This record gives sequence, structure tokens and C-alpha cells, in this order.
Amino acid sequence: MITLQNIHKSYQMGLNPLHVLKGIDLQIEKGELVSIMGSSGSGKSTLLNIIGILDNHDEGEYKLDGKIIANLSETKAALLRNEYIGFVFQSFNLISFKNAMENVALPLYYKKISRKKRNKIAMDYLDKVGLLDWAEHMPNELSGGQKQRVAIARSLIARPKVILADEPTGALDSSTSYEVMEILRNINQEGITVIIVTHEDDISRMTKRVIKLKDGIIEADYVPKPLQNSSLNGSGSRLADKENVTLNIQT
Repeated sequence: MITLQNIHKSYQMGLNPLHVLKGIDLQIEKGELVSIMGSSGSGKSTLLNIIGILDNHDEGEYKLDGKIIANLSETKAALLRNEYIGFVFQSFNLISFKNAMENVALPLYYKKISRKKRNKIAMDYLDKVGLLDWAEHMPNELSGGQKQRVAIARSLIARPKVILADEPTGALDSSTSYEVMEILRNINQEGITVIIVTHEDDISRMTKRVIKLKDGIIEADYVPKPLQNSSLNGSGSRLADKENVTLNIQT
């Protein structure tokens, strides 16, 4: 699904270039649940931006689903993002003057889908993340966890093949973070590739693979030891029962 070979990226900082990524080789298969970790300045957000076609690399080769991603016009890049990628951000990036349903429906507006149809689909996705009753509420009436659920529903509505989540639990308390991770894990179980940038060890241990960056290179790539005391482990799903979180992306 995602192949990076010898990826380099630099930014000009005054008179001196800042070499952020220094030869990244990485392959992520369809359906993986991956976390990218690293200290501030390690290059993890830059890497996510390149994977998400929000930024260009300077050297190397990037293939997304077999397509070479290089020197794209903004129009072509936007079309590929709309086709392949859904984004979830730490700051939620909801539009303050639109309610939850309208925020979720927004990607379908750009696909020229009628208001009636896109609002109906948005309601379906709010239902999937347990927020159907909050559809008419404005972002300032929602908790942090509810805002992130709205953002996740919005990221799913265009049926992407990859979800990129940049510190999706960074603004949330531990309990709410685990609820959001439960949703992302359920999304992954439906076959969608999920890549999460995080600095939190417990969040990374809820994924199936950890890629650790340091100074612009991959320092480690490993299967994490699962959390022993997380409600996300075991056969039951306390959070799903508690919050009525149900996902079936294919329906």
C-alpha cells in the first residue's frame, strides 16, 4: 500500500537548510495498524505529511497503492488525497459554525454530492461512532472526545483506504484516549490502513507495529508489547458497551 525508498526532506531555515528526513525506507501493507513515534524534531509529522501528500519529498521514491507520488500539481494531489486518505488531527479541525452532521458531511460537498444525500450519509457515520444524538450540536457544545469522534467520522465518510492520525489523543485524557483508540482499532479491523503519530507509549502499544524515528532516520521498527491493563485488551469491549460504539464501514 505505502512504499518509501530513500526519502529525504529538508527545509530552508534562514541561510541554512534543515535536513529533517535523512533516507527513510519504509513499507506499510494494506490493513496494517502502525504508530510512528519520536521526540519533537525527529521527523514524524514531516513523514506523515509526505505520506498524506500534504508535502513533497526532495529525494527518493514514494509509491501509494502502486502509484508514484512526485511533482504533483495541487489539483492532482487533492484528487489523490480525496481518493485514498482520511485525516484526523490533534486539534480536531472542525468548522466552528457548522454542526456535527455538517462537519462530517463536508468531504462529500467537494465530491458534488447533493445536500440531502450527504447529510443522510453523515448521519450514518455519526451513528457508527456513537454520536447520532449529537448531530445538531455545534463543536463548542461537544467534549474533546466527542469532537475527535466527529473528526474520525468525517475522515471515514469518503471511504478512504488509509487513515492518517496526527496525535489524535494528544488533547484528551487517558480514558477518552482509549475510547478514541478503540474506534481507530475497529476501523482498522474493517481493512483500512491506520497510521498514528504519537509520543505516548501506551497509545503506541495499542497498535500492531511501532516505527520509531530519531534525527530523521528510522531507529527501530518492531511489534510492541500489548498493554496488560487496558480495556482494549481481551475478548470483550467495555468501551463499545459503555458508549454504544459500533462500526461497520462496509455498510
